[in-house]
Amino acid sequence: MPAFLLLGFAIVSEVIATLALRASDGFSRPLPVVAVIVGYGLSFWLLALALKHIPVSLTYAIWSGVGTALIAVGGVLAFGETMNAMKLASLAVIVLGVAGLSVAGGAH
Repeated sequence: MPAFLLLGFAIVSEVIATLALRASDGFSRPLPVVAVIVGYGLSFWLLALALKHIPVSLTYAIWSGVGTALIAVGGVLAFGETMNAMKLASLAVIVLGVAGLSVAGGAH
């Protein structure tokens, strides 16, 4: 499987786990707790596989940056959290930073 696809699946797993962490209500709801444990475990495993082929600086920047942006959007959609212009601008800066790392030669 291509490394960037593994990384994409790692990001999705991490996002699901983080949203489940919020839904777990302090680890008091069993189904979300299982999703947290499985999601983070799967995410780190896929991240480790991606790191075999992608430099760590680029891999972690993409994983954390894209994950952060998706979690912010997921929080708005799933939990009714607020989104304003400053939050959107901040997320755009994160995405631009990840893109900048990629363009700067992080990928092989």
